[in-house]
Amino acid sequence: MNWNETLRNNITRAEELRTYMRLTSQEEEHMTRILERFPMTVTKYYLSLIDWDNPEQDPVFRMSIPSVRETDLSGDFDTSGEADNTVLPGLQHKYAQTALILSTHRCAMYCRHCFRKRLVGISDDETAGNVDEMTAYIGSHPEITNVLISGGDSFLNSNQTIRRYLEAFSSISHLDLIRFGTRTPVVLPMRIYDDPELLDILASYTKIKQIYVVTQFNHSKELTPEAVRAIRCLIDAGVIVKNQTVLLKGINDDIPILGTLLKDLTRYGVIPYYIFQCRPVSGVKGQFQIPLTEGCRIVEGAKNMQNGQGKCIRYAMSHVTGKIEILGPVSGGKMLFKYHQAKYEKDLGRIFSEALAPGQAWL
Repeated sequence: MNWNETLRNNITRAEELRTYMRLTSQEEEHMTRILERFPMTVTKYYLSLIDWDNPEQDPVFRMSIPSVRETDLSGDFDTSGEADNTVLPGLQHKYAQTALILSTHRCAMYCRHCFRKRLVGISDDETAGNVDEMTAYIGSHPEITNVLISGGDSFLNSNQTIRRYLEAFSSISHLDLIRFGTRTPVVLPMRIYDDPELLDILASYTKIKQIYVVTQFNHSKELTPEAVRAIRCLIDAGVIVKNQTVLLKGINDDIPILGTLLKDLTRYGVIPYYIFQCRPVSGVKGQFQIPLTEGCRIVEGAKNMQNGQGKCIRYAMSHVTGKIEILGPVSGGKMLFKYHQAKYEKDLGRIFSEALAPGQAWL
């Protein structure tokens, strides 16, 4: 069974969860209403990681199965201003050096904390369609030195589409590297280790332009032998693998849990990259966000568990004005921040402090 056939067996309806858990008719009806707004799809592989004797406390369950808290629609659907940064359908240019491509609205698993709930699995209005037009735009902007192919999940594209992107962008002289954003090593690792054609494509093109894969492991429970096998295959193909973790209430908001994840990532050759503050997205904010002061305490504690390789992480938020590093508390009840990347030139590298209200989780 290839990976596309595997996805056809995904769990997508509340009634299908009866095989795994007890749901009253009222709970099933309520979940069905949630899924009309925020769809569910979960691979059988990812479901197999859940402790079904205690699902409500299981991190994999919380990241993949809807909660009643998703009905809290406070927050926003576009917290980092992606629509305002769109220069072509599917192509964003927020930071001078980076072009971001929303290559597909498909994912192997819809994370309940997804910050693109407005389009993932629902709409292809903001996703890419014309590779030639995007290539022309990037080619005419020499300040762009890297392309991030995201989604949805970029590895849910066909091998033919992935090859087409790589062929087009490898010919642009001012690009230093090409990145793919994908969670398939976490939720569908066989997409990688069972597809020699994909690995051959990556191995071939990374000799022309260095390819990075940026994935998202949020808990050590996700670092299964299958996931490690997928990571090893990517590394053996010459790909550099980095990880962006989202700090999530009830998942990894604990120093030993987060610290162990970072240690395990470095053990398997994955570079911890960012720990992101969960965004105040509608249907996510009330369920997964934690206060910034608490986040600083957890991240610093986890960082203190690391050797030098694990200490390169940055705790950051993807704000509408840029990627803001969260440096930590200072005197007077304030917190120190620094623009790691900025949309506006006036903010480049700017350090600033803010007085935070009790429980404040965003700027």
